[in-house]
Amino acid sequence: MTSPQPDSVQFEAAAPRVTLRNHFAHPYDSAIAAARTCYAPRIIGPEEVTDKQRLQIGAATFFGGHHTVYQHAHFEFGLENVSRQFVWSFLHAHPFYNSEQQSQRYVRLTHALAYLPPETPGFGAAEREIYERAVARAWGYYRELTTLLQGDAREILSDIWHIGPISHPKRVQKVDRQAEKRAIEVARYVLPVAAATTMVHTLSGIVLHRLWRMAAASDTPTEARAVIGEMVSRVREIDPQFFDRFGNAPMDQEDMPEWSQLSGRAADAAELLPGNANLPIGVSQTANREIGVPGAETFAREFDARLAGRVSLLTDFSPQSPRVVADAYRAVLGLTESACSDAEAIDRLLNPARNAYRLETLNVGVHAPIMRALQHANFTFAKKISHTADSQDQRHRMVPGSRPLLVLTDTRAPDFLTPMLIAGNARAREVYERAMADAWSAKNELLDRGVPREIALYLLPNAKAIRLVESGSLLHLLHKWTMRTCFNAQEEIYQASMEEVEQVRAVLPAFGRYLGPPCYIRAGVASPICTEGSHFCGIKVWQEFPKIERRI
Repeated sequence: MTSPQPDSVQFEAAAPRVTLRNHFAHPYDSAIAAARTCYAPRIIGPEEVTDKQRLQIGAATFFGGHHTVYQHAHFEFGLENVSRQFVWSFLHAHPFYNSEQQSQRYVRLTHALAYLPPETPGFGAAEREIYERAVARAWGYYRELTTLLQGDAREILSDIWHIGPISHPKRVQKVDRQAEKRAIEVARYVLPVAAATTMVHTLSGIVLHRLWRMAAASDTPTEARAVIGEMVSRVREIDPQFFDRFGNAPMDQEDMPEWSQLSGRAADAAELLPGNANLPIGVSQTANREIGVPGAETFAREFDARLAGRVSLLTDFSPQSPRVVADAYRAVLGLTESACSDAEAIDRLLNPARNAYRLETLNVGVHAPIMRALQHANFTFAKKISHTADSQDQRHRMVPGSRPLLVLTDTRAPDFLTPMLIAGNARAREVYERAMADAWSAKNELLDRGVPREIALYLLPNAKAIRLVESGSLLHLLHKWTMRTCFNAQEEIYQASMEEVEQVRAVLPAFGRYLGPPCYIRAGVASPICTEGSHFCGIKVWQEFPKIERRI
């Protein structure tokens, strides 16, 4: 099978577009009025705010660090044609936002629409052509893999759903649609992280101030400054005071510890880090051609050796967690240990037959007094998943992770994950591995030409391996594990969650016996057993969990 010709797919440059869909009527005056209300016998309205108060209270609250008053105003943006790399590295790298983003799992991407960095020293016409051809080639592989994988997906799903010659046409059509979605879900692994995405993104005023200040704190500082700058401009259009009174400006990259603390990483540091043409941190072009970022390969090998073949490794927890959680439960209800033992307290908390909160799909845990006892048990995992899987994993914002700066951990050699549907198809795997080789070759060629690493890394595929450390309380991990041990969860996050549940079951069986997908939690307790409705996976997972095999 020949490699897809780049000319068969037309690269389409996507210029980011920012619109302000909804906003508060008087963001700045509302903030000042809220501050005044703290010291008034009644609620103060924004129409009562004076110029003197705008000046004095504004300065006192903003520069004094009393920022909750700027959190009341929220702004709902429409973001179009921003890169997946920007979203992962910056926009979703903190917990204080809400996004509804176009799904690559369920939306077939018919056009090679991707972010195109602006021309900069080292990224001229020749380099731009390499960049565009690499993106187009990746889309060619995406189309090829979609075709190759659809038959395999249909065969597996037909077996699960017992499709035969006399099956009802609507049932057959449903399987066909699911097979197509499974195929594009897996084929997307070859798409570059430059791929454009669209979303509705809502955040508070103080978070927008922080994003503007920290725009260079990611792998995509140029794109971040442009997009966040447009968001700030849209707010200035409806209320200039919200930003102009404070002179808040983006930090210079050289002032950020992530960069300044690495000044000794390479003695011959001559390569320029992204977004700042005057920052001499990194590696020389000669070293870059030979080994990529110094230490990156060694870090990757050591991390992987530590995982010892796992997707996710439990690295820290408190053996006393059950006792601590039980004490917290008793404290909420004023119970003595003689009246409620540790085992009884944990059963009351985690057994869905005794705790109706476990059956809620609204995730009310932080609002339920007894459930807050689960906050005192915490777990830390080291894990390795793909860029595309981690983009979904990081949406569990209450289970935060320390994710890598790719500009500091990039490897010269291909470093990627392979989905099981591809691994089981020899032709698809050959195409996939060729796509990986081509992606890294194009990225390395740009680096060899002196293109800033920030730009070259946009060519990395969704399959790029991400190594991170993630921690969470039992309360928030309970929600994540319930959702992500369902067969409808993304493959890698499912595998990571299953491994995490397995390890917690082994070290803390007092907790572990209550962990599993919604159907396992609800079986024999509530109806319906599966909460997915028409998206039921077709397998009675609850009958054999956790000894269950996922086939697709």
